[in-house]
Amino acid sequence: MKKSILNFVTVIALSGGLLTSCSSDDDKKAPTSTFVADAANFKGTIADGEVVLDASKTYKLTGAIKVENGATLTIPAGTTIEGTGGTASYIAIAQGGKINVNGTAAKPVIMTATVKEAGKWGGLVICGKAPINRVSGGASTATSEVAELTYGGTNAADNSGSIRYLRIEYAGAAFNSEKEFNGVSFFGVGSGTTVEYVEAYHGADDGFEFFGGSVNTSNLISIGNEDDQFDWTEGWNGTNTNWYGKLDFGKGNRGIEADNFEFGYAFTPIANPTITNLSLVGPGSTAAVANFAENQAIKLRRGTKGIISNVVLSSWATGIDVENDETIAFVGTALKVSNVLFVTDVPAKSKGKKTAVAPATSGVTADVSAIFTESATATGAGNGVLAPTWAASWSVGF
Repeated sequence: MKKSILNFVTVIALSGGLLTSCSSDDDKKAPTSTFVADAANFKGTIADGEVVLDASKTYKLTGAIKVENGATLTIPAGTTIEGTGGTASYIAIAQGGKINVNGTAAKPVIMTATVKEAGKWGGLVICGKAPINRVSGGASTATSEVAELTYGGTNAADNSGSIRYLRIEYAGAAFNSEKEFNGVSFFGVGSGTTVEYVEAYHGADDGFEFFGGSVNTSNLISIGNEDDQFDWTEGWNGTNTNWYGKLDFGKGNRGIEADNFEFGYAFTPIANPTITNLSLVGPGSTAAVANFAENQAIKLRRGTKGIISNVVLSSWATGIDVENDETIAFVGTALKVSNVLFVTDVPAKSKGKKTAVAPATSGVTADVSAIFTESATATGAGNGVLAPTWAASWSVGF
């Protein structure tokens, strides 16, 4: 009887060990993509499945990484990717593709350059299926100005993945004076995409640019980018909280440059984002014009709408500049900048200019003072002109 029990227990133990062995093998998941990521020569097209990078490696981005329809690129916390190839070196997510950046405050994902200078690699390009207005009505598609991918469509809730705790440095490589990468370019990206805790640092063009779409964002930092810190056009509609922007490194343009669409000021859907909690720090009102030609915290033009509230502005020649008849028509209703604290050195709080009647003439000055209301208690992104608490540990440049 005892022998039978012993044999029974032995069988159970062996069976348990076998089950455990099988379970351990199952945990070692086989790759789901035919693409193999080479850390020393990271480039190519991810056409299927999911590619998961290894946070213990530094990936040398020697060319373009393109994530096609149905494929996913997942980047774990603490991963570093170094661009080495100028305009040839970028990461692009095509329509139907996804990127998951799973950084944390303690271990952000860092996309940087081997040479720590602005414009040494491209940047991150995401193309979605949300509406744009290059053709009035919102059903159009277009080809992105960088990466040459299709974007736009009719799915406002399109999902291109999830991005959390990402720092992009030294991006913005230029093809020519009219065509260059941004830190992050959102082309028709939908509201199903998560974008939060992202910094664009010392790039050669804009920090963040939105080309239509409906993506929402929170906790964005744009510091030292050599054109605008934030830029939108082509009918972007998104809900946003906690934006911090600052010019630096002796070169730059505006805090925000906002258009509806350059070639159709009234094209629909009309750009109409909301931004709650915004801090913009400029170069000083008397900064050299050669380096800071358009010294304006917020430029609103070409028919854009927008609701911006709880704003801190400091060290700009002009606080809020509104241009074009279509834009001025929205002032005080669909276009408002509410509860603004002009901290210091903003001699012109607002300026307005109507559309010029001919290319060779200047527009007539307009009173747009109704664009803003003031508040002595505005906190902007959370801490006035200083680093907000939510930026601690994962960001740089303050």
